[in-house]
Amino acid sequence: MSWMRWRPAMEEALYAPEGGFYRRPEGPAGHFRTSVHASPLFARAVARLLLEVDAALGRPAELAFVDVGAGRGELLTGVLAELPDAVRSRLRPYGVEIGAPRPAGLPSTALWTTVVPRGVTGLLFANEWLDNVPLDLAEVGEGGRLRYVEVDTATGAERPGEPVTEADAAWAARWWPGGRPGDVVELGGPRDAAWASAVGALERGLAVAVDYGHTAAARPPLTTLTGFRAGREVPPVPDGSCDLTAHVALDAVAVPAVHSLWTTQREALRALGVSGTRPPLALASSDPVAYLRALGGAGEGAELTDPAGLGGFGWLAQAVRMPLPEILKGAQGLERPAGWQTLTP
Repeated sequence: MSWMRWRPAMEEALYAPEGGFYRRPEGPAGHFRTSVHASPLFARAVARLLLEVDAALGRPAELAFVDVGAGRGELLTGVLAELPDAVRSRLRPYGVEIGAPRPAGLPSTALWTTVVPRGVTGLLFANEWLDNVPLDLAEVGEGGRLRYVEVDTATGAERPGEPVTEADAAWAARWWPGGRPGDVVELGGPRDAAWASAVGALERGLAVAVDYGHTAAARPPLTTLTGFRAGREVPPVPDGSCDLTAHVALDAVAVPAVHSLWTTQREALRALGVSGTRPPLALASSDPVAYLRALGGAGEGAELTDPAGLGGFGWLAQAVRMPLPEILKGAQGLERPAGWQTLTP
């Protein structure tokens, strides 16, 4: 057996140069389905958000689109395909990915990098990235004392380890207090730091994190850490054979002192024009082809906005040296989505 804390175990299992899950040639799409894979409507919505950010920034000479956790470039390619030529000519697209080489067929204008570019102006979009940033687990003991959870990297068996550091204890006291003996705390400090670094890389613009998430009002008592392999949820064994993912404490992640909004994917995509509404039956008689096309789009929109599925994801939007795009505040004739709220640090 090889015992270690969960954070280094996840790091090795997901990103090791030899044998890491994200180094596999089939890529994430071979094991699980994200919003990007579910429908091109998702990329279209992100492209619309990019256009709104461009307008709010005053249409800068160079506009960045930074896709963090870019996988095999699916979202990056989809967004580029949706943009008008006048915007594409000013666009500097970036794919940020540490688990895969540059995909074949990516437009030559796109830069592929392992680090978030600094000093850029535009939209930084992180779809299901933070849930894969490795973190430690801690178990609550008697008197509220926290001890790290150690895992056997070959079997996934767990055991209590050393007491947590002062820094991790302070994070838990602020963001995940009051656990009972046996409860598990997912120590999100590394995710907070990763997101703060990403947001800090923007000279001006909007940073959006989309992920499984929760806030202080509803922390889970048991761990959300799980695995995915070949389209199925599996036990989280850190041996490189499966994805390892845990939900994100989105209120802890939010960077203080910037304009911040949080909502569900259902509400965000509706504001950006994605709907699961079926087309009128009259269209089937007047234009059957258009009806079938619209029906297919409605099905995809319904999947993306399903509150029990992809629509239940959290969206955290943070504006850096710019106003929040009006579309996110319910302007341009759209109703203000009921789920939006200002986060207070």
